[in-house]
Formats: sequence, structure tokens, C-alpha cells
Amino acid sequence: MADRLDPYRRKRDFDASPEPGPGSGPEPGPQPRFVVQEHSARAMHWDLRLERDGVLASWAVPRGIPPDPARNHLAVRTEDHPLEYLDFEGDIPAGNYGAGTMRVFDRGTYEVHKFSDREVMVTFHGERVHGRHVLFRTRGKDWMIHRMDPPEDPGREPMPEHLEPMLARAGVLPEVEGKWAFEIKWDGVRAMGYAQGGRLRLASRNGNDITPRYPELRPLGRALGVHEAVLDGEVVAFDGEGRPSFQRLQGRMHLGSERAVKRKSVEEPVVYVLFDLLYLDGRSLLDRPYQQRRAALSALELTGPAWQTPAHHVGDGDALLELARARGLEGVVAKRLDCPYTPG
Repeated sequence: MADRLDPYRRKRDFDASPEPGPGSGPEPGPQPRFVVQEHSARAMHWDLRLERDGVLASWAVPRGIPPDPARNHLAVRTEDHPLEYLDFEGDIPAGNYGAGTMRVFDRGTYEVHKFSDREVMVTFHGERVHGRHVLFRTRGKDWMIHRMDPPEDPGREPMPEHLEPMLARAGVLPEVEGKWAFEIKWDGVRAMGYAQGGRLRLASRNGNDITPRYPELRPLGRALGVHEAVLDGEVVAFDGEGRPSFQRLQGRMHLGSERAVKRKSVEEPVVYVLFDLLYLDGRSLLDRPYQQRRAALSALELTGPAWQTPAHHVGDGDALLELARARGLEGVVAKRLDCPYTPG
């Protein structure tokens, strides 16, 4: 066992990291145990660890355990970990191997059907991860993980790769305000956000990938964790008085070099202002009324260093419009509470 954990020891400074050093370890139970840890490191991923021969055989799974047999996910074999890691949660400081936050996503026991250097077939019995899966080696340290059982959610809908945003048109305030919600009209760039496997892709209203322009927004994918979501919002730059500034944003829209983008993301950061949710965890929300979509968006509690979900107001459109005018903002957007989302 000591030899198998030597790579683990060599990669770590246990005086600088809270990770457990190999010790006597917990006593083995009647069934082998597993843990899936959410690892917010340089790249968000999940770590799958299986108790085997006194250590934890480990794989990094960038997109998590697949819930559907129609999709295989990459799993990269990493060094074996000590059994103490079954319960480890903590923040690994910058400068250490695997720096970032480690949290337990699920744990439980598993049945072994096959365990070799090229193929591992198991049935998980966890709270969130369960069913028969197979890991098979493809090349070097690269493996794939495949769900062998039927999908956990047979009605699951695939996440759309592209949706056109629903567009507003100019008008006057509605007379029956109680049937409408009102939001500030942001002077920014419309952006659809596609979050999957801890990663975020931003697309313009024409479907162009604009993710590289705004690196400070990428951590939103990590904030969403295992959620798969399609978000609607605007990328906004604020001036020194906290007002949206399209002129300031223009300085971020057409930069040619990665170095310039990185520098500007620090000097003139943007904010992704979220106002709608179109897909969440296997379910399209396009046909749901605005009020339900907005409630689902609010439940995600997406407020971070470079993203926010501003409040909407049911009724009181006149008051919000006056406030917008007083602050020199573009205006307000009115949305019917019972209105579905119509792309285009």
C-alpha cells in the first residue's frame, strides 16, 4: 500500500495543505465505498474515488458522472488516494497541487462486477449517484465512463446548443400593470449562457461564441456546479457611478490579443446581468410562463463577483420608469407574467 501512495505523497506538502496524509485509515466496511467530490480547481471537475485494496482508485471527471447512457464522459486516471480522503472537504491553498475548494458531492457503497487495469464495472449505491456504470481505458490515463442502466430520468431533454433571444419592441407602459413584471433595460450586449459540467459558453444573439472576450464570467459555470442551464442576460460594463456604459463596453468587444483581454478584464471588468432561465437540468422552460422561469432563476441564487440577478417588479412600472430616467438609464422592459419565451 505504501508504494501505491508514494505518488500521492510526492505531489503534496502536508504542512501547507489540509489534505490528509496516509495513515491507518478508516476500517473497511462490509461493502467497498466510493466518494464523488466536487473540485473547484483551475478547471471545475468532479473526482470519483473507489475503495480498492486499501486505497482509493481515483479519476478526474470533467463533466461529472453521466446520468444517461447516450453520453459517455471523459474520466482521467489520477494517483491513488488514501482512505482518509473519503471524508475530506476543504480549501487547498494556492500554490499547492490541486489548489481549490473540495466538497463531497455524494458518497455511498458500490458493488464490483469487474475491476481490471483496463475496465471497471460497478453499481453505485449513493444518494445522488446510483446505477451500473463502466469505466474503460482508451489511451494512457484517459478513460471513459458510461452509464449501463437506463437513464435516471427517461423524460430528460437534451440541452439546446443554440437559442435565439426573445426580443423586445418599443411601446408604452401597459394599463393593467398587475399582469406585468418590469425590469431595468440594460445598455449592454445580449448574451445567452450555456452552462454544463462546470463550464460556461457565452453566445451572442447571432450565435457567435463570445466567451473568450469576457474571461471574468467563466467562473459562473463553476458556481452552477452540476446544473445544466441556458441563461439569458446582458453583458454590461458599469462606469464609476454604477451606471451602464456602452461606450466602456465597446472597449472590451473587439480586442485582438489574449493578453489585452486579460488586462482589460482587470481594468474594466464586466458583469453578466441575468434575467431569464430557458433550460434547467433536462427540462426546457420555454413554454413555462415568465413568472415560473423567473422564480426558477431566483432559486439558483446566482450572485457573484461578475454576475448578478437583479430584482424584477410586479406592477409599479411607472415608479421604475421614473427611477430609470432619474439615473439616466435607457428605460424599462415589461414582461407579461403568463408569457412563454418565444426565441427570435
